[in-house]
Amino acid sequence: MLRVATFNINNINKRLDNLLAWLSEAEPEVVSLQELKAEQEAFPVNALRTLGYEAVWQGERSWNGVAILARNHVPVLTCTSLPGNPEDQQARFNWPLREKC
Repeated sequence: MLRVATFNINNINKRLDNLLAWLSEAEPEVVSLQELKAEQEAFPVNALRTLGYEAVWQGERSWNGVAILARNHVPVLTCTSLPGNPEDQQARFNWPLREKC
């Protein structure tokens, strides 16, 4: 059975202990996180790797930021934006690289 979960983390670094405990117990294969509230370089990738999770993420200060975690696999990023306003740089809506799917 493949377990996929979403988690509104509302500041990944302040709630990292909660996230790690939940990942240890639930062991989902894929997790989507929103509202990281952490800049790109502040994403705790090494802490997640201790539990076997790899990640792709787009950090952003304040309200936004998104990530996809995969257990025992490296997520493959195939799309970095959604249709819409290419001027919108918020990480909650789309990835800033502006590649088309």
